[in-house]
Parts: sequence; C-alpha cells; structure tokens
Amino acid sequence: MSGFGWVAWIVIGIIAGWLAEQIMGRNHGLLTNLVVGVVGALIGGFLFNTLGGDAGGNWIIGLIVATLGAIILLFLLGLVKRRA
Repeated sequence: MSGFGWVAWIVIGIIAGWLAEQIMGRNHGLLTNLVVGVVGALIGGFLFNTLGGDAGGNWIIGLIVATLGAIILLFLLGLVKRRA
C-alpha cells in the first residue's frame, strides 16, 4: 500500500477499522478505529504482498486488504484478551 499518501492512510485506516469493528461485533471509538485500521493495513499489506499481490494505489483493494488485516488484528487481540 505504498502508493497511498498519509491522508489516504488515515481515511482508509478509519474506514477499515470501522468495517472490522462492525464485522467483529466490537464497539470502539474513532481513534481506536484509526489505529486498528492502520495497523491492520500494515498486517494486511504484508500478507497481501507476501502472497504476490500489490495494492499499488488502488483504493478498493487497499480498503479490502486493510479491513482484512484489521479483522485479523481484532481476532488476535480477542484471543490474547481471553487468555489474560
């Protein structure tokens, strides 16, 4: 997702975090959605690039990849929280 600027990262992060929150049935605030979305974008981008994909500045693919990464992040955080 290197083709995006900082503003795009923030917008995609907020949207991806919100979508992941809705899909996973969680309830967080805007800042948490941003953090989850941006970290999810990093996770999703890493996995997507490892599998040979490239978002290359495409908003739709970037949003899908970031949302999937955010879902993975929320799932892993849920597992850790249950164990603690």
